[in-house]
Amino acid sequence: MKNLKQIMLLMMTVSLSVFTSCSSDDDATPLIPIGSNSTGGQGTIAAKVNGADFTSLQITSFATKATGGGQTTLIMQGNTQSQAISMTINGFDGVGTYELSDNNVFRSATYIEPNISNPQNSPTWSAPYQNSGLVGEIVITEDTDSNVVGTFYFTCKNSNDDSVKNITDGSFNLSYQ
Repeated sequence: MKNLKQIMLLMMTVSLSVFTSCSSDDDATPLIPIGSNSTGGQGTIAAKVNGADFTSLQITSFATKATGGGQTTLIMQGNTQSQAISMTINGFDGVGTYELSDNNVFRSATYIEPNISNPQNSPTWSAPYQNSGLVGEIVITEDTDSNVVGTFYFTCKNSNDDSVKNITDGSFNLSYQ
């Protein structure tokens, strides 16, 4: 689990590094604007983080599905210059509802505020966490060969300072890499 978290943090940091290395004539607005209902457009993850709108950039948003040992894992990720959301479903079986609970640590969601100059010091909030019970759901409404669509919500906790973030009204429409 710790290795998976470190791999996800590295992937998000690399994505952010690529984004911030773009030329200065690029604007920093999302390629698909967010509406007042936090509905993400094609190629994005959208949600509210403690009530504030979050919409990932298309260039840094993707889904990956891999099968090994008879089990499929779905990883979804999206970030901006200062925030990132990732979700992992081990035992992915297509359209359906996947609960985030401490009874099944093979499904997880993470909210990160990346520190590009020192990635090891990036504040990270994870779900589920110890003694959390049911803290969220990822609902897959469409899963094709080219993309995955759905909704989500979760409450996540920072293990360093015990602070909590509420990720609500989440939606995604991501292309597979």
